Amino acid sequence: MEHQVYVPAPASRLREALADPARVARAVPGLQQDAGADPGTGRLKVRIGSHSITYRGSLRVSAHDDGSYAVDGDATEARGTGTVKLALTFRLAETGEGCTVTVTGTASADGRVAELPAEPVESAATRLLSRFAEGLGEAPAAEPAATVFETEVPPPSLAPEPEPGPEPGPEPVVEPVVEPLPEIFAEAAHARRTMIGRSAEEVDHAPPRGRYAPVPAPQTVAGSSTLRWAAPAAALALASAIVVTRALRRRR
Repeated sequence: MEHQVYVPAPASRLREALADPARVARAVPGLQQDAGADPGTGRLKVRIGSHSITYRGSLRVSAHDDGSYAVDGDATEARGTGTVKLALTFRLAETGEGCTVTVTGTASADGRVAELPAEPVESAATRLLSRFAEGLGEAPAAEPAATVFETEVPPPSLAPEPEPGPEPGPEPVVEPVVEPLPEIFAEAAHARRTMIGRSAEEVDHAPPRGRYAPVPAPQTVAGSSTLRWAAPAAALALASAIVVTRALRRRR
């Protein structure tokens, strides 16, 4: 196989990436590295047409004396017995502001990928190589910021420390403000105090006091009119006293 990719990055950046196994692993699109394993070892899901095959394997890069790089890889299907082996050679050439990556080599595979048509398999392989070369040309990640343990501590100031001031005294006790009760509640409380100790009959028949006390009927000089209005006035006073007393008892 032979494939060429133009990368908009200097060749020096790609050489630095190929010399770093961690950056090589990050350049492989979709590679999920195994925890604790060497860089470039993990799982890779390859999409070929409408099919997807997941491989588990490793990738290795070594430099040649002529400036080229050998990329070797082998993998096995995660759910099957099929295998894939790669033996590729990468050559870098400066092209304007970027570089051209020429990939030559051989690839052998069996299992599920061998049962698929050759055209979608070749298209998936060239797409994977193009994205891998472009990933090598990306700028390296920025170095992590220094932690608080690595930050230099400034020397202490030579100025004398201020003398401690007087200790604060106890907080003043604030007396609660008791608002006076409304007049109607004061009269009800007075009526309740006067009714304590009396029987139910005495409370029901007790004359009302305060604003609820009935106004006495005007008395006339004539004796006959006094006798005529005495009974209605007494009945009215008694009825008013009963109504007011029951109203006060409901308020209690």
